[in-house]
Amino acid sequence: MLLSSCKNNTGSCKTNNDTVSDIDGNVYHTVTIDTQVWMAENLKTTQYSDGIAIPLLTENTALSNKSTPGYCWSDNDSTNKNTYGALYNWYTIKTDKLCPKGWHVPSDADWTILTDYLGGLRLAGGKLKSKTDWSSPNDIEATNSSCFSALPGGHSESDGSFQEVGRHGYWWSSSEYDINNAWMRRMNNNSSGVFCNNYPKEDGLSVRCIKDK
Repeated sequence: MLLSSCKNNTGSCKTNNDTVSDIDGNVYHTVTIDTQVWMAENLKTTQYSDGIAIPLLTENTALSNKSTPGYCWSDNDSTNKNTYGALYNWYTIKTDKLCPKGWHVPSDADWTILTDYLGGLRLAGGKLKSKTDWSSPNDIEATNSSCFSALPGGHSESDGSFQEVGRHGYWWSSSEYDINNAWMRRMNNNSSGVFCNNYPKEDGLSVRCIKDK
């Protein structure tokens, strides 16, 4: 297991031994980018850090409980767990118990620090995206020079449908936009950019945890 340390904004990476485990026993690689330490994989825990189970929301129940925490797998297929991790609605994040102890869901400001360091929103996506598992023409844009290895888990909507698996990746922040929406980041298969938007809290998005300072 490796800790990838991104030493400069050109993406020179050095590997060291370090991992973090969630309460389910899933083990994650981590990456140091400037002053931040991130998981280098999407979160896939089915329990909060205190051992309480997170409700699994399937196609039948959808994500229609708009104020109830829950998660699902991309395309409701548990075999996507190891590649894309889980998709969580924002109400799981509001509990402050989703990430392993000593880690947290990044705030909007945490995401901004990351993308600013990697050249700004227009360029950072290419440096963050994995070179594999994205639909064409990702190979034109993705370098993964940061070792962040972002993957396109798509997102789920409140009606239980799944969108853009393999093409787009969506990641929550812990920062609210308003009573119904929260800030998130998106990356596309055909762009080197990172897009900053607000999304409905009941939608299911990927999560990357960042280490507490």
